[in-house]
Amino acid sequence: MADSWATSGVDLHVEPTGSGGLRRGLTDALREAVRTGRLAPGTRLPSSRSLAADLGVARNTVVEAYADLVAEGWLTARQGSGTWVATGVPSAPFDRKADRKTDRKTDRKTGEKADRKGEAAPPPVRTARPRRERRRPVHNLVPGTPDLASFPRTLWLRAARRVLATAPHHVLDYGDPRGNPALRTALAGYLARVRGVRTDPDRLLVCAGVSHGLRILAAVLRARGVRTIAVDSYGLDSHWKLLAQAGLRTRPLPLDHHGTVTQELTDEGAVLLTPAHQFPLGVPLHPDRRAAVVNWARRTGGLILEDDYDGEFRYDRQPVGALQGLAPDQVVYLGTASKSLAPGLRLAWMALPPSLVEEAAEAKGPTDTCGVLDQLTLAEFLTSGAYDRQVRSARLRYRRRRDALVEALATRAPDVRPTGIAAGLHAVLRLPSGTESAVVQAAAWQGLALHGLSRYRHEDAVGEPLDALVVGYGTPADHAWAAALDALCRVLP
Repeated sequence: MADSWATSGVDLHVEPTGSGGLRRGLTDALREAVRTGRLAPGTRLPSSRSLAADLGVARNTVVEAYADLVAEGWLTARQGSGTWVATGVPSAPFDRKADRKTDRKTDRKTGEKADRKGEAAPPPVRTARPRRERRRPVHNLVPGTPDLASFPRTLWLRAARRVLATAPHHVLDYGDPRGNPALRTALAGYLARVRGVRTDPDRLLVCAGVSHGLRILAAVLRARGVRTIAVDSYGLDSHWKLLAQAGLRTRPLPLDHHGTVTQELTDEGAVLLTPAHQFPLGVPLHPDRRAAVVNWARRTGGLILEDDYDGEFRYDRQPVGALQGLAPDQVVYLGTASKSLAPGLRLAWMALPPSLVEEAAEAKGPTDTCGVLDQLTLAEFLTSGAYDRQVRSARLRYRRRRDALVEALATRAPDVRPTGIAAGLHAVLRLPSGTESAVVQAAAWQGLALHGLSRYRHEDAVGEPLDALVVGYGTPADHAWAAALDALCRVLP
């Protein structure tokens, strides 16, 4: 039996007032209830259908009143979960005595109130405009996340079903802490074929993300007596922070149009690089500097940590192979499925030098930290060719977005020059000096999540800071990309 008006929804006592019509009267009554605190922030309101039935008015009257108050910032509408009183709106503490009807009357001409004795009340106090609730951005151009809507759900489910149907029972037990052997075997073949990595399954360690891998390596380096690790002067501060938490000091190396100036390495125990596509500036490490960092590692015994975060995505150039292929005994190669599939899978891997395998496995701990079924599904993806097809499809999608970005900039913001666009999922847009902060703030006001380059600058970096934006074009879904691009162009100088 359908719910009746008396038993459905949530209850709300409200009396439309005034002579401006039902919609205006209902809007005024609801606004006053919020302003006085009778409806507290976070209170869920009845559905428009339920309140209309309670008040005996047309549903459109309630819908329009709600819409007016959402536009003013008093209410917030959450798609699929109803209408709520917005947080952060100014309100007076609710006083039940003060809320009772009084004998005061209002002079419609002056708006001033007089009591029964005719004494003039103080003029009304102007209240601040309601502050809008802090909402999630409408468009997200922050780098680091792929288009999650393009995750191959059907193919992943099909592979997972095959795994569940064929996997022996023992794989569901506590596994090898280095990762499932089937996945490590599949990864060894794939990385050798696609990235030029020279390794074997016994030297691979599966982990829950590159950050997890860096924590493991930081513990190993600290135990070996390393106290300083070289990093790029622009990079991920989250990586620098976790290294610092492990007791390692980070020393920034300069960057130029050839990538990291590796010739400035001295007695650091290790260096963290993104040589295929420097994050965030986007330049590949020049061959001479690749040779220089390898020579440094061999001469000093230092370790090179290679973060190959998006090496599979290239557009206008031949693929740049992994640095690890030049020196497998000196380089730890870190890769991830976060960009090619989804970060929520929590699947990444490290190809380790032989001398580091046992120490890294011990630092990781005796229990595998990644779900075995997801590991086996990824192994199935790799061996069946589904992973290659997914990467090729994603590469084409992101190239189209990159091309649309370049074309839009040439037409609508010709003074803004994109760089680092031959590969990856982001571009760096150089800005006139002194404008970065204003552009980022303007973007935030328009609901556009955007990062400036200064966010990625090491606090000890030397040289003049660059004004630029780091625009991630991987995150928006295909249907939202044009609108996100239009919002970006509106805030550019």
